Amino acid sequence: MIKRFVLGTVLALMVLLLGGFWLAFFSARPPLMLDPAILEGDGSVIDYCALPQLSGQGKTAAEIPKGNTPGCGYDHFPLPILAGCTEPLPEDADDLRGLWIGVEGKVGHVERIEQCGSRIVVTAAGIIHDYGPNSTGALNTNDTEGGVSFTLGGKQYCPRTSSNMIWNNKVLDFHVFGWGPRVVRRYLQDAQLIWEYADGSTTRMNRICQLPEDHKTPKPRGLRLTFFGE
Repeated sequence: MIKRFVLGTVLALMVLLLGGFWLAFFSARPPLMLDPAILEGDGSVIDYCALPQLSGQGKTAAEIPKGNTPGCGYDHFPLPILAGCTEPLPEDADDLRGLWIGVEGKVGHVERIEQCGSRIVVTAAGIIHDYGPNSTGALNTNDTEGGVSFTLGGKQYCPRTSSNMIWNNKVLDFHVFGWGPRVVRRYLQDAQLIWEYADGSTTRMNRICQLPEDHKTPKPRGLRLTFFGE
């Protein structure tokens, strides 16, 4: 009886794991909702120290289509998604906007943070995480994560990802699926942006005005495997 119970439990866990793996890697990719011109444009030519004024005189966050990662990652640094949005930030938010580079921890990591109203977009390492009110999708991010991917029969597969971004005393907390555990924290400390990641690392970032030349083509984090040809 005990042996059958253990065997049944093991089989059930295997089914759950296989089902989770299938959902993560082989379920339908989220449709691209953002303006194609954003992905086609060159976000490396922008002065990211010249931040737009959030005066409330232009578009609101909810009027702009949702951004998400194309495939398993963009092939060059795209244009800002929230350009033209001037909705002021909520009172509980801090202003993390701009371009940042890691100087301690994940040294050399570069990310762009956009904010408008309660919407936040983080663009880095080939991926686009967009949370908040928009004109084409739900609030939570709905895209892919290029940290782990594999190529099978010439097609690349990477896991689906979803999270929310919630302000907590000026700290931006990322929760998996919106209801899961907190996996990322971002916050300002003096003039630096602090990024605490789920792997236990803490990265300190300095503000920069221009995208470094070697980051025009993304450098995805993590592992990439190839099976049966590219």
